[in-house]
Amino acid sequence: MLDILMFATLCAGILTGIPVVFILTGASLLFGALGWAFGVFTPSLLGALPPRIFGTMTSEVLVAIPLFVFMGIMLERSKIAEDLLETMGRLFGTMRGGLAISVTIVGALLAASTGIVGATVVTMGLMALPAMLRNRYDPALACGTICAAGTLGQIIPPSTVMVILGEIISAAYQQAQLAKGAFSIQTVSVGQLFAGSLLPGLLLVSLYILYQAVLAWARPAVAPALPAGEKVSREEVLGALVPPIVLVVAVLGSILGGIATPTEAASVGAVGASLLAARRVSPARWPAPLALASIVGLVVLASIFDLRLGRAAPPLGDQLGVAGAALCAAGLSAAILHALLVTGRSGVLAGVCRATTTITAMIFAMLIGATLFALVFRGLGGDDMVHAALSAIPGGAAGAITVVMVVIFALGFFLDFVEICIIVIPIVGPIILQMDVDPIWFGVLVAVNLQTSFLTPPFGFSLFYLRGVAPESVGTADIYRGIIPFVAIQLVGLGLTAAFPALATALPKALFGA
Repeated sequence: MLDILMFATLCAGILTGIPVVFILTGASLLFGALGWAFGVFTPSLLGALPPRIFGTMTSEVLVAIPLFVFMGIMLERSKIAEDLLETMGRLFGTMRGGLAISVTIVGALLAASTGIVGATVVTMGLMALPAMLRNRYDPALACGTICAAGTLGQIIPPSTVMVILGEIISAAYQQAQLAKGAFSIQTVSVGQLFAGSLLPGLLLVSLYILYQAVLAWARPAVAPALPAGEKVSREEVLGALVPPIVLVVAVLGSILGGIATPTEAASVGAVGASLLAARRVSPARWPAPLALASIVGLVVLASIFDLRLGRAAPPLGDQLGVAGAALCAAGLSAAILHALLVTGRSGVLAGVCRATTTITAMIFAMLIGATLFALVFRGLGGDDMVHAALSAIPGGAAGAITVVMVVIFALGFFLDFVEICIIVIPIVGPIILQMDVDPIWFGVLVAVNLQTSFLTPPFGFSLFYLRGVAPESVGTADIYRGIIPFVAIQLVGLGLTAAFPALATALPKALFGA
C-alpha cells in the first residue's frame, strides 16, 4: 500500500504546481520514513544514492543534453528558424493547405536541427499563426498544425528526450539481462535509439501532411491557397535550407555513420549553431567556410596519416600530417573564437547560456530526484508489485506493453515527458525487457507515446507555449479542438510502429548490426 500511496502522492503533488524535483525528493523521504517506521524499508539502501548521483554527474552520454539544448536555443535566438519558416511559407503557400504543409516541413527540419519543442512552437506561433489567420485558415487547424509540428523535436533525432531515454533504457536492459542470469551483458546506445526513431518520426511527418492535404482538398475553405505573389528565388530557398540541412548532416550523419558519439556530435552541433548565428549577425563571411574547410581537412588528414603525438621518431609523412592538422585546428579555433565574440557582443550568447543553464539544471535535478524515488520505491517492494501485476496481464509481453503504453498516455495528461521518462520507465522497463522484448523497439514506442504528452490537455506544454503567443482572437477552445486530430494521428503512428517493429529496428540493424 505504501508503494501505491507514494505514487499517488507524487501525482497529486505535481498538480499543486510545486517544482517536480521537490515533490520527488519530498515524497521519497516521507514514504521512506514511513516504511522504516512500519519495518518494511531499510534506510541503508539510501547508501546507493551518492554513487548513482556521481554516475549521473560523470556520464559522458548525458553531457549531450546541455550541448543539444545550447544548439537549439542558439538557432532560435539567431532567427535562423524564422528565415526558414518565411521562405517555406512563400514556397508552398500558393497551393491548398500549403501553409500548413510548410509549417510541418519546417517543424521537421527544426526538429532535426534543434530538438527544442518550446522554441519551435513559440517561433512558429509568432511567425506562422498570424499569416495563417490572415489568409482565412481555420483557427483550430492552424493551432493544431503548429503544436503538432513543434512536438516533432521529441521523436526526430537528435532530441534531448532520446538522450535521457537512451540512458534509462540501457540501464533497464542491463538489469533485465542480469535478472535472467545472462553472463554477457549487451547494451543499448543513444545512437541506436536515434536510428530507431528516425523512420517513425518521418512516418508521423508524412501522416500529418497527408491529413492536411486531404482536409484542404475536401474542405477548401478550411485551408485556402494564398494568392500568387512574388516568387521565391532559388537563392532564397537555398539560403534558408542549406544552413539547417548542413547542421543536420553534420550532427545526425556523424552519429548514424559511426563517426562520432552522440556527445561528440552534440558538440559539433553547438559549434555549428554558433557559427551559423555569427554568420547571420555579422557581415563577415569567412568564418563558416574556414571552419568547414578545417574540419574537412582534419578528417582527410586523420584518414591518411597517423596523427598521434608523443611518438618517438615518426615518419616524415606523419610529421607533415601533424603540421597540417595543427593548421586546420588553428583555423577552426579562429572561426569559433570569432563566432563567440560576435554572438557575445550582440547579446545572443549570454541569453543562450542562461537559458541552457536553466533547462539543464532542471533536467539533472529531476534525474537526481528520480533516482531517490526509484530507490525508495524498490526498497518498499514496488518492483515485485509491478512485476506481479504485469505478469498477470493476459497476452504476455504484448498485453503488458499495451497496458504500459495506455498508462504512459494517461500520465501524459498530467505529467511532463521528462517526469514520465525518469519516473515510470526505470520501474516498468526492466520487467518488460525480461519478456524478450527488443529494447530499441520498446524505447521508440515510449518516445512516440511521450510525444502526446505535449498535446494532451490540461498540461500539454505545446498548448501553453502557443497560448502565450497566440492573438486574443484565438480562443483556448480553438487550440484544444485543433490538437485532437493530431493526437489521433500520433496514436496511429504508435499503432503502426507497434504492429511493424521493423520501422524501429531495421535502420539500427543496418547501421550498427544490433
